[in-house]
Amino acid sequence: MTKLQQTLQIAPQHVRSGNRAWRKLKANKSAVVGLVIIIFFVTLAVIAPLLPIADPMATSWSAIRKAPSAAHWLGTDDIGRDILSRMIWGARASLMAGVFSVGIAVAIGVPLGLISGYFGGWVDMIISRVTEAFLAMPFLIMAIALAAFLGPSLFNAMIAIGLSAMPLFVRLTRGQVLSVKTEDYVEGARSIGLGHYQIITRYILPNVFSPLLVQASLTIATAIIAEASLSFLGLGQQPPAPSWGSMLNVAKNFLSQAPWMAMWPGAAIFLVVIGFNLLGDGLRDALDPREA
Repeated sequence: MTKLQQTLQIAPQHVRSGNRAWRKLKANKSAVVGLVIIIFFVTLAVIAPLLPIADPMATSWSAIRKAPSAAHWLGTDDIGRDILSRMIWGARASLMAGVFSVGIAVAIGVPLGLISGYFGGWVDMIISRVTEAFLAMPFLIMAIALAAFLGPSLFNAMIAIGLSAMPLFVRLTRGQVLSVKTEDYVEGARSIGLGHYQIITRYILPNVFSPLLVQASLTIATAIIAEASLSFLGLGQQPPAPSWGSMLNVAKNFLSQAPWMAMWPGAAIFLVVIGFNLLGDGLRDALDPREA
């Protein structure tokens, strides 16, 4: 094997550390707790149609604002709907919003960051200036403005959150590419005549994947809070479809008479966000090559 071939093998060897990262992740107790929390809520959301629970939109005028009991484990809301079933079905909206909105941000932000960092020049200048303009506005304010412009719905809320989070991934990807594209294996790939697409996909993208994965897991938590905020303001999931944010919006009017209406969706948002943050911190430690 020639010296050039050895140089080009650096990139694949650099990313073949999945087993080591998984061992480190399993050894991190807080990350495992976060993963268990996420798996629990994802499982509930997936199997919601199969669970023997009440219709989340069925009302009962004889069970208005009933406290938790054997008939309604988490109580009922202001028009007699079962809170447990609405919590489980609401998990679908919140988790879907978190995952899909971050997917939108990654799908747009990562390619732009790769192009900006790799090619530089006027392309980098234009993308960087537009990104800085987006970053000048607070994330949640931009999401609210976009959701209001697009119209109130869960789909539009996911688009608004995704576009608002996109500049984070542009900036992160660009910074990682700037540090990776000067490595020896990238220069070696150029010297043997590989095209830009091959260099980016085979040697640059795999080596910037780890920080992007960590940022994505942390951004999902932020997106879930943003979706709850938009639903609370009436810009996300629309009634009577269940959503943790819209449940909090109704519950705010009955905090003294029926505190359980706010307690359960608030606790769910708290646990899911903590879960993704713990997992993100664990991934950051597990994927950091400087950590033993």
